[in-house]
Amino acid sequence: MTLYPALVVCEHCDSVYRKHDLDHDEVARCGRCRAVLYRASRLDIDHLLALTLTAAIVFVIANVSPVIRITVGGMHNEANLLQAISALSQGSALIVGLVAAATLFLVPLLQIVLLGWVLLFARAGRRAPGFGFAMRVLHHIRPWSMTEVFLLGVLVAIVKLSGMLNVIAGPGTYATVVLTVLVTVIAKRDVRILWGRLSGDTDVEWGT
Repeated sequence: MTLYPALVVCEHCDSVYRKHDLDHDEVARCGRCRAVLYRASRLDIDHLLALTLTAAIVFVIANVSPVIRITVGGMHNEANLLQAISALSQGSALIVGLVAAATLFLVPLLQIVLLGWVLLFARAGRRAPGFGFAMRVLHHIRPWSMTEVFLLGVLVAIVKLSGMLNVIAGPGTYATVVLTVLVTVIAKRDVRILWGRLSGDTDVEWGT
């Protein structure tokens, strides 16, 4: 396959443009449909890898720690995200549980794992095994991460139930807040530049 790193194609209208260097935080848009072609970023490979590894740690905390704790009559109950997904998957709510498992657990996990895999090799100036597959999956699953929707649902539930029960946000909720911010920051970075930087199998020196 022949690569043309100096060119960029609009994924919405297929217009072709020649790439130009951008200043920090500038965005290049398609002249025909105004879609975003690529972005400039202050984050280099090391920064992006550090954010991804941090997101991996926070992801584990968000999924194993209690999201919400309810106390009534001296008794209390709490559940983490995986327990909530398991409860949703019972009986007639199976479809809801599967959608929740995909958008709240599987998609963020794939984003973190695949991006971390690609960046670990990219830091050494090499293409990761399965580089093309990983990049395509990252592109297609980006819109399907719904951690911010889950977070909003938890906050609404806490507000609604606080008038009837003693409801406390657990460590999983705070971890989800941090994870949502990290995933948003990571998702905004345009990693498509790796296609051009790693167009061959030989080592590449990374510039600033």
